[in-house]
Amino acid sequence: MDERLHNVDPKLLDLLVCPLTKGRLSLNRERNELVSESARLAYPIRDGIPIMLVSEARKIED
Repeated sequence: MDERLHNVDPKLLDLLVCPLTKGRLSLNRERNELVSESARLAYPIRDGIPIMLVSEARKIED
């Protein structure tokens, strides 16, 4: 597992929601990001900190 993910509190991950849709997020360990399927956005995790800004999110293409 990526060391940076160890720094993210699992309780925090349970509480976080997509800032755009307020929907649930899933953790993509391989890409080190939190994914909002409803918004089709992936929020990066940098140095163990989820960056929950729409402007920083990656658009998920079909």
